[in-house]
Amino acid sequence: MPPHALPAQPPVPRPPWRGLALLAAAVLLAHLALLGLAPMAVGPHPSPLANKFSTRTIVIAPPAAEPVAPQPAATAKPPPPKPARPRPVARPQAPAPAPESPAAAEAVGPDLTAQAPVEAGVPAEPAPEGAAPAPTEGASAAAGSSAAGQAEAPVPQRIPGSVRLAFAVTGQQGMAPMQGVFGNLTWLQDGQQYDAQLSLNFLFRTIRSQHSNGVIGANGIEPARFSDKRRNEVASHFMRDQGTVVFSNNAPSVPLMPGAQDRLSVILQLGALMAGDPGRYPPGAAFAIQTVGPRDADIWIFKVEDDEKLSLQAGEFTARKLTRNPRKPFDDKVELWLAPELGYLPVRIKQTQSNGDFADLQLRSVESMRP
Repeated sequence: MPPHALPAQPPVPRPPWRGLALLAAAVLLAHLALLGLAPMAVGPHPSPLANKFSTRTIVIAPPAAEPVAPQPAATAKPPPPKPARPRPVARPQAPAPAPESPAAAEAVGPDLTAQAPVEAGVPAEPAPEGAAPAPTEGASAAAGSSAAGQAEAPVPQRIPGSVRLAFAVTGQQGMAPMQGVFGNLTWLQDGQQYDAQLSLNFLFRTIRSQHSNGVIGANGIEPARFSDKRRNEVASHFMRDQGTVVFSNNAPSVPLMPGAQDRLSVILQLGALMAGDPGRYPPGAAFAIQTVGPRDADIWIFKVEDDEKLSLQAGEFTARKLTRNPRKPFDDKVELWLAPELGYLPVRIKQTQSNGDFADLQLRSVESMRP
């Protein structure tokens, strides 16, 4: 045995659990190596390399679509501008001048007040635009003042009481003169309704009859129906709720104007206006009234003329004459004589046709009636 050699020592037996622990550590390192985690499983916590472990998501993009040309954006139309509301125009307070021609009277509607004299059938030359109408010679100041007050208060009038007027009739029809013909005008009213009838009789036969009925309102006589009968009867109806006049012969209807009358009621309405205020209608004044016949309607213009003295079977009268001259072919001329002594009832009525035929009714007697 060499010097300094240590005697051999017997091997120390290893405990069996150490081998098992080493084997388990080897297996664990093998698994970590397969997972690529061996370097990160050892070391302080947290490991400085832990941020290298990450997951990635692979997104498979769809195939690129063919490029589409951009569409131009639709241009929105601006809303139309709102129309400006018209501002009210102040109207002058002065009354409008009275019409100087029949055409002007038709434009403003019937006027039951006195106007400046109007020559029917001869229209005046139109005035230049913007020019004031020239004053008419003979026009009275009372006529202008009455027109100014028309809108403020109803026109004064006095409706006659129930009465029957008997007339002697002369005239011409074709080549034969009228002989033995008598006329009767019967007027009945109770303050609310009226009924008027004018008939021409030969012996015991009625050869012509006109009939008018309606109501009495704030503006005087307001007809509802007018008829004219010779061999056959034709009539016109005042449809006030519709504002029209309808004819029984199927003629076109016409607008109904304020103050409209028929060919019989107009005689009594004129007398009521004259009786209401005689000074309002001096000679030279005129009435323009829509007058309805059995087949048509027109503006009738009655011109006030001077008083005339009449000697009739019923007595002596000083009567105010009113004349309606023809305005167009086949128009009739109508002449009225209204007596103040009888409340401006007619004491003479003359109607002349375009062919020269005429009928002249002159008062024979007056009889008061009850409605």
